[in-house]
Amino acid sequence: MKERAPRNRTLVIEENEKCQLMSQTIKLSTKCEARDISNSLIHQDLFSCLDLLPDNFIDLAVIDPPYNLSKKYGSNKFVRTTSETYEAWLESWVSKIKRCLKTNASLYVCCDWQSSSAVQSVLEKHFKVRNRITWEREKGRGALSNWKNCSEDIWFCTMSDDYYFDVEAVKLKRKVIAPYRDASGDPKDWEETTDGNYRLTHPSNLWTDISIPFWSMPENTDHPTQKPEKLVAKLILASSRPGDFIFDPFFGSGTTCVVAKKLGRNFTGVEQEEEYCQMAVKRLKQSEIDKTIQGYHDGYFWERNSLADQKQVKVAKKSNSKNISEAVGLFDE
Repeated sequence: MKERAPRNRTLVIEENEKCQLMSQTIKLSTKCEARDISNSLIHQDLFSCLDLLPDNFIDLAVIDPPYNLSKKYGSNKFVRTTSETYEAWLESWVSKIKRCLKTNASLYVCCDWQSSSAVQSVLEKHFKVRNRITWEREKGRGALSNWKNCSEDIWFCTMSDDYYFDVEAVKLKRKVIAPYRDASGDPKDWEETTDGNYRLTHPSNLWTDISIPFWSMPENTDHPTQKPEKLVAKLILASSRPGDFIFDPFFGSGTTCVVAKKLGRNFTGVEQEEEYCQMAVKRLKQSEIDKTIQGYHDGYFWERNSLADQKQVKVAKKSNSKNISEAVGLFDE
């Protein structure tokens, strides 16, 4: 087991809990109904269980497939291939998942810039492509002869023109840079508070407020491509209602399922790696105690670090702390 720094909050799976965690996953052997898999994690290769999933049960699919990169996931390695071969692989499961979606369902598919065109090509064959979200992934390796790669894409699609989207649920609360006032002196489209001036803004398809999970964040795991809970929360809140059924065919460390549970949605997902299933089960257990989502507070998404700033002020006022940096360390977003 890896040695952790004293303040490292990365999820740890103890050797003596692995079997108990795995016992809380399921495997499919026959065709099932939605109630049979609701709020359960399926430990299986996707292609061995895809045909056993029920028809028309998914309200929202959040899909983060292996990108077309050579990368090791647990005991398996995904090897980079040609764009044509990767596109054929995408088609092999996208075409089958389609029958599981309700007629008014939505789906989001994650990818990097190199595989984005292949993902778009496949999705356009089966769905109505609504938008491409690009989000800043602030971590990344620098390059001497190229631009640093620090963005990823998410394709937003729907089954039809009849779909759900709640823009009010995903507004961004950000600091006001230029606090304009109307003729009477009242704030114009912003709120004046004792903790600062803030404005609610409509979400765009360019996201720069996402923090990648790191060692001091309780949601962090050792999964190599873990998505932030804040990112997934935006997708779920925008495109589903409480009680809706969320599906993730490559759930990895379980972020989609965990966020769905925190937000009062039903869920299921598929993952073939035992190590990641254990992470997901443990995270689901922890979500029963801690339902917070980094960067999401009081029904709003906060731009990066501004929520911590506000909490810093509140902590300082309450405790009159002389060491503000220690207070800030309690908050990660």
